[in-house]
Order: sequence, then structure tokens, then C-alpha cells
Amino acid sequence: KLIFEKTVDGGAIYFMQREKNTRFVLDALSKSGWTFQNLIIWRKKSAAVPGRTRYAKHYQIIAYATKGDKPRVFNKLRIDPPYAKSHSELGYRRPKGMMLTDVWDDIRELTSGYFAGHEPLRKTVEKPFPKCKKCNPGNYTVSHVERMHNQQSPVALLTRIILSSTNVNDLVFDPFAGTGTTLVVAKQLQRRSIGIELDDESVFQIKKRLQSLRQSDNIEKLRHDYVHTENLDDIWKLSEKIKAKKVKS
Repeated sequence: KLIFEKTVDGGAIYFMQREKNTRFVLDALSKSGWTFQNLIIWRKKSAAVPGRTRYAKHYQIIAYATKGDKPRVFNKLRIDPPYAKSHSELGYRRPKGMMLTDVWDDIRELTSGYFAGHEPLRKTVEKPFPKCKKCNPGNYTVSHVERMHNQQSPVALLTRIILSSTNVNDLVFDPFAGTGTTLVVAKQLQRRSIGIELDDESVFQIKKRLQSLRQSDNIEKLRHDYVHTENLDDIWKLSEKIKAKKVKS
């Protein structure tokens, strides 16, 4: 409700949660004044979370709503996904791509495995080894590398959201900044941004990411995904400082 009151008329909100909380999310948005627009399904690419008595879970929901019936900004993005393979190995592609739908199955989530690349922020922690207490009376530990944040969002996801609902110089607000992906993407696209984060370690990492752009955070590689979008040059304006800056790997 507080975010709704501070948002400009027509401003957009994207509320991501687990699928079991869908009803809560939609109810919270409705009661606080937001107008529901879409329930986006972000389909994961890695293995689904198994269940003994239900179908395996393979997606998250992103509720998209606006302050008022119509969005102030809605840039119609066009992507270029291949059709199902049938007549050729590569699959047929539309010459001008296709309009982005409410099912996003072309963005990989950031998992704990290293096949996710260098994008997930990681940290080294000490864990008991062996885990069995009886087998480890001396409380021996081994160094273990794990994700710094279990729910770090990929830059590709925030790039899509920010491109869809903002223009250059607009203000983007993330009340749960986490590892700062929203702020990193907004800065590159010349949007102003404000983030809130309570964890001191996360705040340190956010500042570090903003001060020195990593190769894995550079969104220029994603521009080709939206090459068929008509107004792409107007909404995709990378900061000249970022384009000129030597990107660190």
C-alpha cells in the first residue's frame, strides 16, 4: 500500500513469488489498490522440484499490475524464440520475431551449480564434515562454496521487466534489493534507481557490483534478444560510461 501511494499514476509493479502464494499475492495487490494486468509464468530451465504427492514444481509467478487501468509506459517487446523442431534442426523463426507473451521460458534461473556461469554471487562458508555428529566429535569443517543469495534473479529477467515498463530517466524502486540486480540493470539502461536491503553483506556486494561492472552483469549481450522491437533504440540506451568502461570478468 505504501509503494502504491508513492508510485506515479500508471506506474507498474512486478511481484514475484512461489506458485503456492499466488492467491496471497493477487489479494495483497488488489487490497492495496493495484490493477491486475497479467500473471506471468517464469518457467525454469533446470530440473523441477520433485514432490511425493503432487506434480513437480517448475515455475514461479510474477504478478504484473499498474496504478490505474492503463500503464504509463508499456514498451511492446518482440523476441525471437524458435518454433518446435520439425522441418529443420534449428526450427523455424518468424522474420520479425513475435510479441512477448505472459509465459517466459527463455530465461535461465541462477542455480547453485556452476553451469549457471559466473553471474551468481558466491561465498565460502565452513560446514561440518562429516555431517554425522557421532562421526565428527571434533566438529571438523571443510570450506564450501555456495550462492550468497538463494533467490538471486538473473540480469536477463530484470532487463526484460525494466525495458517493458520504464523509459530512460524513469525511477525504479526495489524494496528487497538482495544482491542488487535491479539496480545494476537500471544503471546500465540509464534509469534512476533506489534499493532497500537490510543485510550488511548484501549491501557491501551491491555497492561492489555498482562500482565495478562484471562481464556477467553486462547486459549488452542481451540486446540481440529484442532486435525486432520497433522502439529498441529509444528504450535501450546504455550508459556511455558503462559502454566506454573496461568491463572486468
